[in-house]
Order: sequence, then C-alpha cells, then structure tokens
Amino acid sequence: MAALLGTNTAVMLFQGIEQESNPKFIREIALAIIAATLPFQGIYFLIYTFLMENSGKLSEEMKDRLNRASAVCQLVAYISLIGVCMMWYNISNYVGVFFIISSLLAIIFIRIAMNPASIEASRKIESTE
Repeated sequence: MAALLGTNTAVMLFQGIEQESNPKFIREIALAIIAATLPFQGIYFLIYTFLMENSGKLSEEMKDRLNRASAVCQLVAYISLIGVCMMWYNISNYVGVFFIISSLLAIIFIRIAMNPASIEASRKIESTE
C-alpha cells in the first residue's frame, strides 16, 4: 500500500506538470481517478497505525469495524491502478495492456495471500476462547 501511495503521488506530480504544458483528456480523467483514491490510501494508513497503537485496548467489534474499513480503503486504492493503466495505455497500447493484466494478477495474488492469514488468525482466536 505504501508503494501504491508513493507511485500515485509521483504520477500526480509529474503527469500533472505534463498536463499543464500538454493537456490531454485521457490524462485528465486518469489523474482525476488517481486523485479520488488518494484520500482512501491515507485513511488506510491512519487505520493501520491506530490499530497497531491500540491493539490491546480495542474491543473485538471495534477491531472488526476498523479491519472492514481498512479493506474497503484497500479496494478503493486499487482503483487508482485504472488511472495509471489509462496513462500507460495512452503512451503505448502494448505497455498498457500488459500493465492491466499484471495489475489484475497482482491484486488477485495479494488478496489470496492475505485471506488465508486472516482466516487462520480468526481460527486461532476462536480456539483459545
């Protein structure tokens, strides 16, 4: 998530500068998509930090709510990849198509990798109760 936030910030900066000197409609839409997802990326880090700092103090219900909110923020953050894909596709059709395919695969892999860990953690909690 940190890499995504850093990438999106850099894209906004450099492509925003380019947009001022050489405006293109597709770039404008792509930058708008990325800009719309940046607050969710920031909120993700706020939730993550809050959970780490208060892990022993929060009720299970509150942890569940924050984890669900965090998951929603992650999913919205992944939408920013559509904006990046649009810019790459605008530069080169081949690069754009392969970036789209690799982005989808990466999202699927990370969701699969994260899911068993959360299921296993909840099973451990249930078995200790």
